[in-house]
Amino acid sequence: MSTNIYIDGFNLYYGSLKDFPQFKWLNVSRMCESLLPNHEIHRIRYFTSPITALPHDPQALFRQNLYLRALQTIPSLTIHYGRFATRSAMMPIDPLTYPLGQDRPEMARVLRTEEKRTDVNLATYLLVDCFENDFAAAVIVSNDSDLCLPVEMVARKFGKPVGMINPHPRGKLSRELQAATTFQVKSINRSVLARSQFPHAMEDAAGRFHRPSRWR
Repeated sequence: MSTNIYIDGFNLYYGSLKDFPQFKWLNVSRMCESLLPNHEIHRIRYFTSPITALPHDPQALFRQNLYLRALQTIPSLTIHYGRFATRSAMMPIDPLTYPLGQDRPEMARVLRTEEKRTDVNLATYLLVDCFENDFAAAVIVSNDSDLCLPVEMVARKFGKPVGMINPHPRGKLSRELQAATTFQVKSINRSVLARSQFPHAMEDAAGRFHRPSRWR
């Protein structure tokens, strides 16, 4: 079955990779092939945003760019960008930050980063590809319930099967998104991640590059 894969990059990162630096050099094509052995993967669309390097981690954007460079070596994959907005905001202090009884401020100024447009971009490409009959089936790699309506439209109105790969532990499964899909929900386990890593050293048209030596 000719299948398109739609990957919410940040949902995948926070669900499966953030706490496991050994898996961050992830070949998403190999991961999807492992999880969907009966599907012919026609196209992979990867949705992300250029991150903002913050003072505590000035190399974050450099590492992201290296990873996106690795992804671009996958012939069937295209990257679609949203954007990050960073703003200063006053937020309430978590009372657990201070020992019981210690005087503490009620508010603190923090930097808030918000990802913009990724879910809208994913939903738009899913629907346009459906209209253009670009796939026989689609798979969403996300646990974001904001995608329920476009998934329902593709599955119910246009009769295309839509599956879901959940990047998060099963206890955090979005039941709404699960209900909108039409075939088996799968989770990403660590053995799949371990088998789906890019080589440490890689090469593209610009030359050789390597997996970042240190992930945070």
